[in-house]
Amino acid sequence: MSGKAVKAYEELVARQVEIARLGSIMGLLGWDEQVNLPRAASAARAEQLAYLMGLMHRRATAPEIGELLSIVEGSELVADPAGDAAVNAREWRRAYDRLVKVPPSLMEELERQISLSQGIWVEARRKSDFSMFSPALERLIALRKDYARAIAPAAPLYDTLADDFEPGATAEELARVLSGLRDALVPLLSAISGSSRRADVSILRRDYPVERQRIFAQAAAAAIGFDFRAGRLDASPHPFCSGIAPGDTRLTTRYDPRQFGQAFFGVIHEAGHGMYDQGLPAAHWGTPRGTSAGMGVHESQSRLWENFVARSRPFWQHFLPRAQQVFPDALSDVSLDAFYFAVNHVEKQFIRVEADEVTYNLHVLLRFELETALFSDQLSVRDVPGAWNENFKAYFDMTPPNDALGCLQDIHWSGAAFGYFPSYSLGNIFAAQIYAQARKEIPDLEEGFTWGEFAPLLSWLREKVHAHGMTYRAPQLIEKITGGPIDHRPLITHLQAKYGELYGL
Repeated sequence: MSGKAVKAYEELVARQVEIARLGSIMGLLGWDEQVNLPRAASAARAEQLAYLMGLMHRRATAPEIGELLSIVEGSELVADPAGDAAVNAREWRRAYDRLVKVPPSLMEELERQISLSQGIWVEARRKSDFSMFSPALERLIALRKDYARAIAPAAPLYDTLADDFEPGATAEELARVLSGLRDALVPLLSAISGSSRRADVSILRRDYPVERQRIFAQAAAAAIGFDFRAGRLDASPHPFCSGIAPGDTRLTTRYDPRQFGQAFFGVIHEAGHGMYDQGLPAAHWGTPRGTSAGMGVHESQSRLWENFVARSRPFWQHFLPRAQQVFPDALSDVSLDAFYFAVNHVEKQFIRVEADEVTYNLHVLLRFELETALFSDQLSVRDVPGAWNENFKAYFDMTPPNDALGCLQDIHWSGAAFGYFPSYSLGNIFAAQIYAQARKEIPDLEEGFTWGEFAPLLSWLREKVHAHGMTYRAPQLIEKITGGPIDHRPLITHLQAKYGELYGL
């Protein structure tokens, strides 16, 4: 094996780990911005982040990176496509070839505007006034268009943006996946709406003191496997998980003292992300081998723990008695059957992150349609509230009463994360396929939930998903785990069985 190639590879690893350290510092500043930052410090934080982005971009696109990659790519180091060096070289090449086309000044300005826009979004959402946010959104869209054109001038803009989150995905392919889900879910939703059975959702809207919610949700997250020695839980305007570095994974949620599910399922969802981050091979941190396999796979982990585990009957056989101890005034008179139905009730509502499993993907489809319209110049920013409300009415037969419950509810646009939303639906599909395989391979999996045994599932996920990092792209990873291609049918089968039983269909 060539000593020159080995030295080139070692140099690449050292450079990429340095770049990852800069990224982790940006992640820490971004977390602080959402959790602790004084409003008056927004401009200074924006400059800090812009500076770091420019520094990181220049390091990542240095000509030496391309030269070192060429040496490694022409050596025996990459003979095994699933080997560490081959995986890292493949993903480094992909990132380098994209980023080298983007001017550092554009990356700096984009990061600056993201930081400023997130503070503006928080205030606009608080006042439910889209007009406060629209100039910032126009600026972000313009910058993302410049970014996409720099990378692939002839390609559809949205394809280039989606590729950041799901390598190889196109708007056409994503539309096909989402429309397939819609066609299967609309009849199920119609059947549920026609059922005479209704859950007593008032159970979830009693008095749940915030501090007790925090304690209970944190205890549940720890029980399923999130390591709080290497993480923490805080409050923010929109729930998120930030994997800062090995040993530092941070979760956030938001609380409502008159709503149990918002914070609890938000914490479990983010803990699913966090356990993936904690399960990635720390020895490979800073390289693709120590990085997640795309946002669809990441979302599969959060949606699996939130929906397939934490909304299951066996889960609440274990946790309801504990919840009744923590919230005796709210839950002492509630049966397991009533509580299980309540946390799984299907109800058309305005907020995506609080949506049930049946309607959730319709929320995603709405956002996808608006994003693709914005980036194909079929929709102007000023018309977003009207288009949102019109589409929402078409899908849910309701009209949001204000912008906070409509087009201002998600943080993603203020972060210029255009192309991210389809990953949620892909995550639901992947989660169903992965969980179905886990049930086949782990004896008495759900029976274990009834006595609080979640370690077998987490260990299985560590082996099947987390340990691989970016060795496989999502389609290959799903096939390796399940033996078949990406398929939405297991998700539909799960939903039809679960909600058919609950609603007597």
